[in-house]
Amino acid sequence: MADETPNENPDNTAAEAAASDDQEPTLEEQLAAAIAERDTNLDRWRRAEAECENVRKRMRRELEEARKYESLGLSRDILPALDNLRRAIEAAGQTHNLDQLIEGVELVAKQFQDALNKHQVIAIDAVNKPFNSEQHEAMQQLPSADHPPMTVIQELEQGYTLHDRLVRPSKVIVSKAVE
Repeated sequence: MADETPNENPDNTAAEAAASDDQEPTLEEQLAAAIAERDTNLDRWRRAEAECENVRKRMRRELEEARKYESLGLSRDILPALDNLRRAIEAAGQTHNLDQLIEGVELVAKQFQDALNKHQVIAIDAVNKPFNSEQHEAMQQLPSADHPPMTVIQELEQGYTLHDRLVRPSKVIVSKAVE
């Protein structure tokens, strides 16, 4: 009955436990670990997807807000010029002094031009320049002995650019050869 006596050696039980730890996990354990990893990754993916959607929505809202109020700075810069134009008109109505009215309107025109320049809306210099169909709109051609043909001799309406884009072309009168 020596087979039935329990093994009293503690080193043998530790060795058996260590041997069982070295064994590969069972298929069930591997499956459970794979399912847990899948669930963790799926949860992370869903959170990342939700975060991306929130970022898209936030960017869309911010872009709409920026578009809605994009001319706020220009408006703030132009309003003082408009106020001064009203003051000039009011003063001219009270004093009936044409010279003061002209001076006041010239100052207001400069204020408008400064406000536009501040926002990169730049006037096109057209007079005495060669006609450029990308910046000028010819309204008329006049014979001129003083200017080479296809030279802008008069500007009817000033044109403007915003950075590298044309806001509106200059409406001009262009020279042509004298017949």
